[in-house]
Amino acid sequence: MSRHVLDALMPPHCPVSGELVAGPSLLSGAGWIALHFIEEPFCGRCGIPFAADYGDDVECPSCIASPPAFDRVRAAVVYDDASHKLIVGFKHSDRTELAPVFAQWLARAGASLLTVQSIITPTPLHPSRLLSRRYNQSAILAQALSKRTGASVALDLLERVRATPPQKNLSADARQRNVAGAFAVSESASAQIKGRHIVLIDDVLTTGATLSACARALKKAGAARVDGLIVAKVVKGGIGAI
Repeated sequence: MSRHVLDALMPPHCPVSGELVAGPSLLSGAGWIALHFIEEPFCGRCGIPFAADYGDDVECPSCIASPPAFDRVRAAVVYDDASHKLIVGFKHSDRTELAPVFAQWLARAGASLLTVQSIITPTPLHPSRLLSRRYNQSAILAQALSKRTGASVALDLLERVRATPPQKNLSADARQRNVAGAFAVSESASAQIKGRHIVLIDDVLTTGATLSACARALKKAGAARVDGLIVAKVVKGGIGAI
């Protein structure tokens, strides 16, 4: 069945506002307005937006007090009601046609991170979680970003060697304990990682515990630098909270 026939039978709607749009995965004007893209100024480490410009590479109090294992993280949008609709649909409802849209956002957010020497890799799922979900949304994002930017992608650098409960309702300290030792570098990837710049890809960043656990495993295996590119970042208090 052609796309024109499908669009006539099931007209595409904006996944944020529900308005009719010209094609699948497109956002309406209202949908774009509802999203909050993260722009400078922000923390030089975790990328949380600042209310004022405190200077280049200034870090937020949380990163100064407890430095994360990753070097830098950049996120495209604030995780709020609008981005939540998009990500939940992508992650749990087979809305994988949104991957190119997210890849465009990631490429923009990560323009200062990605180089021709970078290797992008997804945050892995435990095999049991992958079986129930049927796909790793971070792997789909990594592949879409590679296609858009030309950066090399490796889907199997990391393994999730321990199944962990969902992080959703855990405190920051509990999140760190929950994922401690949960990730390891696959035996076949050790030589590929040594001395390289690795960019981890994920959909949502809350406290950074999972990203830090992945970064520790990669640096233990010899990675020179580990950064992160995330679609949406949780910002307590909203844009410019700090």
